Amino acid sequence: MTLEKIGANHSFGGQQLRYKHQSAVLNCEMTFSIYLPPQAEQGPVPVPVLYWLSGLTCTDENFVQKAGAQQHAAEHGIAIVCPDTSPRGEGVADDPEGAYDMGLGAGFYVNATEEPWAKHYQMYSYIVEELPTLINVEFPMDSARASISGHSMGGHGALTIALKNPGQFKSVSAFSPICSPLNCPWGDKTLGNYLGSNRDTWAQYDTVALVGQATEHLPVLVDQGEGDNFLEEQLKTPLLIEAAKKASFPMDIRLHPEYDHSYFFIATFIGEHMAFHARALGAGKA
Repeated sequence: MTLEKIGANHSFGGQQLRYKHQSAVLNCEMTFSIYLPPQAEQGPVPVPVLYWLSGLTCTDENFVQKAGAQQHAAEHGIAIVCPDTSPRGEGVADDPEGAYDMGLGAGFYVNATEEPWAKHYQMYSYIVEELPTLINVEFPMDSARASISGHSMGGHGALTIALKNPGQFKSVSAFSPICSPLNCPWGDKTLGNYLGSNRDTWAQYDTVALVGQATEHLPVLVDQGEGDNFLEEQLKTPLLIEAAKKASFPMDIRLHPEYDHSYFFIATFIGEHMAFHARALGAGKA
């Protein structure tokens, strides 16, 4: 698989890079951003990696430009991989009404089974299989030391992917995640279109449903702003708190008064998330 570099910036002694490649899973060209901390060039030990999944309307660049994570990644010696949020390009299906919550920018990290989505919208397999394989071949990564995180739709993706793939990740964290697509309007629309009308099939992508089935209790950190205008209708954090308690699954779920859904919230606590993952990964300044 051929990578083409399309962006490069020096940051905190490391490199913030951007690439594009042809995805066999998604049947289109994809982009991703990757931060390589200075430790990646010092060798000979490969560095651990954090996968970051962004939310609705985002690309691979929002987190890179707004979160301020590079400083913390450099301190801990952790690489950060930021994929795009959906397939894109000519022939890739989009919301017929042009809405932001389905189609381009809204892959929801699932494998679609319904037309016209199934041809391209295989984001689950891209994140779990194709992209890590590519990253491990092309960059100085320690594939045995990987963690995953995300925001909103990406928080949903990070939590469900970590729960569904025990042993693949050392830790998982999320900012303002969509905790239960089975119980919110975003889930009704997107999963109904991507997966069909049988709601039983949706449960495989619902964190609240997956918690009770988990065979591994990996470290989990969730931050949620109480001033988030999506909290009550879309995010359903109380359902996750209840599910974790019922399943005796230890999760650190923190509620923050007045904080909203924005990158101001993420930037405020990203240092704590990076330190959380560093401890789980056995990385540098943990």
